[in-house]
Amino acid sequence: MQLRLHPFYIVVMIILVLLVSPRTFAAAITSHIPAWLQAYVGIGEGKIAPVVLQRARALYQKKVSKGVVNNPCYLAMDATRPSTLRNGQLGRRFYIVCEADQTFRVISSGYGSGRNLRGIANFKNGRRCAKNFSNAEGSKLTMGGGYVTAETRTSFKGYFRDAGKMTPFLRTFLQFEGEGDTANARERLIGGHQAVVLRRLCRRKDQKSPYADKEGFVPYGRLTNYTAGRSSGCTTWSQSDSEQILAMVKEKSTTLYIYPESGDIDAVAQAMKARKSPSRVGLYWNASCLRVIRSPKFWQKETLEPIIAQYQNDHQPPPEWKPPPLPICKR
Repeated sequence: MQLRLHPFYIVVMIILVLLVSPRTFAAAITSHIPAWLQAYVGIGEGKIAPVVLQRARALYQKKVSKGVVNNPCYLAMDATRPSTLRNGQLGRRFYIVCEADQTFRVISSGYGSGRNLRGIANFKNGRRCAKNFSNAEGSKLTMGGGYVTAETRTSFKGYFRDAGKMTPFLRTFLQFEGEGDTANARERLIGGHQAVVLRRLCRRKDQKSPYADKEGFVPYGRLTNYTAGRSSGCTTWSQSDSEQILAMVKEKSTTLYIYPESGDIDAVAQAMKARKSPSRVGLYWNASCLRVIRSPKFWQKETLEPIIAQYQNDHQPPPEWKPPPLPICKR
């Protein structure tokens, strides 16, 4: 015997669902999360938003069940959070969750800087909060969604002076594999690495160096930390955090979930356009950053890539042009 509800009661049930507050909805989402982990769920500093944790756990559990990953820990990132707090300290928005040994850690990380194609399109992000997101090649923007950690590559970037000695700077890059909107992560060279770069590069003679070119020169520069800054679309960490993450995934791949996805961005943008608070309609965005950016924007790959291609074509150097060599170091 089948139970059939009167249409009136069905309408009442739908209205009740729509009237559920975001706080009640968040409680329902976290109800299946282990008690020890629930203590870290929230929207305050050092916490992980319910929707971010829910999606990160779901991605991890899915990949574990399929045998894709075998790491006891998983990663997540909330790109709606600020790079720096009002007191000047680094904002923390990258999460390392190890449910097997009940540990939770939140650290700082960089996000995509974007670009300003003057006269055509401006999708550049500020230093504190990200407004623009995309998976378009050449955009230098962060793309939210699911990733799996893949292989690492270590490359020589040049020399720097450390305690009076010439020291080679070797930076390891962790490749991400994506799916759906993040499927072109490999083509975009999207991954994770230490937030350090050599600046003010010049050439120094060092014929004994294994990295010397055919003329006996090596690049030399000043080691610059940009942990609180932006990246070319990759996820960047401090030196110590980078070492920990790279060691963690060295032989055991894991998942990384980055929030927000394109649908989240569009939904929040629509809410802001209608002058509705995202939290009141069941959407999530970090409140402090939302006040800074006003409204987020997702740049469709199909729209942005032709714009970038046209800009690069218009600013192509002449065929005979060659990049000048690095200047010789003065000292």
